[in-house]
Amino acid sequence: MKVELSGSELIEVKPEDLWRAIIDPEVLKKCIPGCEDVIAVSHEEYSMKLNLKVGAVGGSFEGKIKLSNLEPPNKCTLDVSGSGSLGTGSGIAKINISKNNELNSMIEYESLGEVGGLVAGVGQRILYGVAKHLIKKFFSEIKNHFLNDK
Repeated sequence: MKVELSGSELIEVKPEDLWRAIIDPEVLKKCIPGCEDVIAVSHEEYSMKLNLKVGAVGGSFEGKIKLSNLEPPNKCTLDVSGSGSLGTGSGIAKINISKNNELNSMIEYESLGEVGGLVAGVGQRILYGVAKHLIKKFFSEIKNHFLNDK
């Protein structure tokens, strides 16, 4: 099942600080919903472990994130893949960070992915709802990270 999502979020922090946060394994571990671990394999690649619930289906997931097309602190592409008890998933997300004003950044994302296995069985409507909820929670945690950092 194909999954396509896009959106944007205003974060009250300079683009450079936002960039550092979204590539920091410790920050990602705290902010990604259901994340149990994020390990930097290299400067541009991470492995991660998640424990998620999608609809009535819950389970663990192990995957990799590879960064490419890096233009710090403005752009990057994420190539994500993984599998687990929920099934399989892969996708690409384009991330753009721009300065909104002296103290705010706008982060925009466009993603296209594909999921299979049990997670695809919950149906597209539920899957989209869960994905949107997880993205909202991620950005909420990123904002909290900067509030607690002040």
